[in-house]
Amino acid sequence: MNITIINGPNLNMLGKREKEHYGDFSYKDLLDNVKKHAANRSVGLDVFQSNHEGEIVSKIQTSDTDYFIVNAGAYTHTSIAVRDALAAVRKPFLEVHISNIYTREHFRHSSFLSDIAEGVICGLGIYSYIAAIDYFVHKYSSV
Repeated sequence: MNITIINGPNLNMLGKREKEHYGDFSYKDLLDNVKKHAANRSVGLDVFQSNHEGEIVSKIQTSDTDYFIVNAGAYTHTSIAVRDALAAVRKPFLEVHISNIYTREHFRHSSFLSDIAEGVICGLGIYSYIAAIDYFVHKYSSV
């Protein structure tokens, strides 16, 4: 099983930005935890982060993966291009967010991705990603 994680704009700033929403862990902490969990679950993991919409679209289009975990950051609420790329590749994906987007600003309550995602996980910090990995392992693993 191979999973590609797509992280959008400003995720590279974890630990430096809005700690009241995102916690005080760094992007490296996030990656270390998620990669360790994936290895323990025998999941191949590719992690990609970009602050540029076109790079995210290209990564989605060219990924040789079974499943996506997508934290598109602000592009969740603005990018039809990311949505169209996910719809075009027809791979199962989960939308994840570190913070609970439904307790934040009203504009964060709308997503261009959630209606085509298998599910949405938000508000669990690093564990949003871990829960997403576990979901795919549980639902699609032949073990």
